[in-house]
Amino acid sequence: MRKGAIKFGTDGWRGIIADDFTYEGVWIVGCAISRYVLKNPAGDKPMLLIGYDARFASDSFAQLCAMAAREHDLPVYVTRKFVPTPSISLATVKRGASGAIMITASHNPAFYNGIKFKPHYGGSASTTLTARLEEEIREVEKNPPPRPDVFFEDILEPGKVEFFDPLPDYLDKVVSMVDKSAFSKWNMKVLFDPMYGAGQGVFPEAALALGLSCDEIHNVHNPLFPGLQPEPIGSNLRELTEEVTKGGYHVGIAVDGDADRVTAIDASGRFISSHMVFALLLKHLVEVRGQRGGVVKTVSTTSMIDDLSKRYGLKLHVVPVGFKYICDLMLESDILIGGEESGGTGIGGHIPERDGILVGLLLLEIMATHGKTLGELVDELMEDLGRRYVYLRKDVELTKTQKEALLAELPSLEPRSIGGVGIERIEKIDGMKFYREDGSWLMLRVSGTEAVVRIYAEATSEEEVASLVGEGEKMVERLPH
Repeated sequence: MRKGAIKFGTDGWRGIIADDFTYEGVWIVGCAISRYVLKNPAGDKPMLLIGYDARFASDSFAQLCAMAAREHDLPVYVTRKFVPTPSISLATVKRGASGAIMITASHNPAFYNGIKFKPHYGGSASTTLTARLEEEIREVEKNPPPRPDVFFEDILEPGKVEFFDPLPDYLDKVVSMVDKSAFSKWNMKVLFDPMYGAGQGVFPEAALALGLSCDEIHNVHNPLFPGLQPEPIGSNLRELTEEVTKGGYHVGIAVDGDADRVTAIDASGRFISSHMVFALLLKHLVEVRGQRGGVVKTVSTTSMIDDLSKRYGLKLHVVPVGFKYICDLMLESDILIGGEESGGTGIGGHIPERDGILVGLLLLEIMATHGKTLGELVDELMEDLGRRYVYLRKDVELTKTQKEALLAELPSLEPRSIGGVGIERIEKIDGMKFYREDGSWLMLRVSGTEAVVRIYAEATSEEEVASLVGEGEKMVERLPH
């Protein structure tokens, strides 16, 4: 494997299986993380937890990382089966571990896999921390220790290498954060879509603890994710939409491949985006639960959060794309809620981490509290704010060479108008975000985990937002790459 190729992007290291993401690379990263943990003691004692998702060979990659920890005399605990990322994050805190490895490529296509590192606080690793991990990786690459020629089962030893199950504690925690009494008013019919990912069985079990029954689709272990990509955006939820409307469900809840991101399908078949989820949660926490605190959003997220924060008199923090920036603020300040465009939302009083299972349960609480569908609640909220917020994102695939060229060229874009409407200001927190004088906006950003450029836009109608995305595509095409 080429030295220097392993880099931690927006949320960990990801790559194409057997091309960028190999056993050799996983061994190097496992050794590097083990050395980092030993050099930077945190938690109650030196100890590493390892979990994995439902992707191809994730269990083998997890066991290889456990072998790396054992080679460095670092106690390690590995899950017996695939589990949601937030369950590993919570276990890191509850067990006082120094950190955790999660084998996952989150929402990426089936041919990807990856590694997330969760420090002792159970949230995303900061940019500073991942830079130090990369330094450790470079050192290991110079002289990697030989991989042991043993079966994983043969190195299991109490106190050194053990299996563990994070789900019982996790389920207790997320269920405790939901108002069970709200459901006495409405016996709702719920459908859950884990998208063949690590959330299988977890959401229905939590719903059952709240007195609800919950059906499930795409709940078999198939690492090919047949017919879909495990990212809960509207175009990937056609089967969930069909089942919700055909089966008379009040709501469909969907999480991504490692169950830390969530969106929903309304009873009418309407897609409830991450932006609407974020806005409904913020409104509920303030107006129903009476909670206060700061609000964090990534720069690519809806302006509805700006307007709600202003209405409630809450301080709004705008950060680059990547939950690690939200996590940093959750560790430093009193944050009520933090969210990102891609579907990840973190709730104060929990781990500083996005949690698709918990947020999905809170959506059910919101519905039950008001006796209304999510679509009705979204419409009410927009009417209350006095405008529509229509959002659209399009991803344009690139070669690796094109990606590097676009990263260099994007900062030079400074148009005075887009689509005939003047530009009021340009935000360069992450990528380029152009605010138009009519309140709409367009954003261009090269992904940190994939070879794509993402085009985001928000306006007041489907026609206008589609036109804005088209303008974004033209801008990308005109750039030299």
